Amino acid sequence: MNKNLPLLENRADLSTIADWIAEGSSVLDLGCGKGTLLNYLIRNKSVNGMGIEIDLKRIISCIEKGIPVIEHDLNEKFDNIKDNAYDYVILSQTIQELTFPELLINEILRIGKYGIVSFPNFGFLHVRLQLFFRGRMPKSMALPHDWYNTPNIHLLTLADFKEFCRTRGIKIKKIVYFKGHRHQAGVIFPNLLSEGCVILIERI
Repeated sequence: MNKNLPLLENRADLSTIADWIAEGSSVLDLGCGKGTLLNYLIRNKSVNGMGIEIDLKRIISCIEKGIPVIEHDLNEKFDNIKDNAYDYVILSQTIQELTFPELLINEILRIGKYGIVSFPNFGFLHVRLQLFFRGRMPKSMALPHDWYNTPNIHLLTLADFKEFCRTRGIKIKKIVYFKGHRHQAGVIFPNLLSEGCVILIERI
């Protein structure tokens, strides 16, 4: 990890992703939000970047920053984007909110040489203990919502995602773990002790 890299929006996953992106590469950011990550990459790494977003206010925020962005529902295929159109396709803290996550992962690996996915780890010890002792849906920094207003519909663990990749011929090239706003190094049991992760994937 580049220690000089800013912690974008106080999110360890975004700073990791920014560190992984090669200078001058092409990047598609799915669910790009207000464009914080793309703005950094375009300004500091000279990437050819495009954002995908469905929320109108966030789209306007991207446009105001001069970031190319198009409106699209991530639960639908990208029929207008050719195979291998981008070097990197990013999906940060969004996979658990999708209706059809497998469809989007397939699309990511179709249109990008590499995919970068980050998500909160539902196998985190603090989450497990809340569910065990309180008998209620757990909350954490990475999972701050109540059961009735959460956008998360497909919660997963690190072990779940690894198994998903193994059974579908997807290669995991890198993993970085984080807890809160901090990166974790040398984690012995990451599925138990990490609050979330960032994973670089490619098709075998």
